[in-house]
Amino acid sequence: MNIYVGNISYRMTDEELRSTFEEHGEVTSARIITDRDTGRSKGFGFVEMPEQDAANAAISALNGAELQGRTLTVNEAR
Repeated sequence: MNIYVGNISYRMTDEELRSTFEEHGEVTSARIITDRDTGRSKGFGFVEMPEQDAANAAISALNGAELQGRTLTVNEAR
């Protein structure tokens, strides 16, 4: 399942995003979207999790959770 993660701290790295979701199951990819001109984070990203149950558990646990001073928005990517 591809998961959208919004309102990410601009200081967060792909590795930190991955480790946050790995607490709930296997993560195949985790990437924060960056501006191609400046290289700066756009404040959102995507996490790919192969197992539906683990992905749903991560969404339930992390949507509305505070991480690095920001309240995350987490849902299934459309």
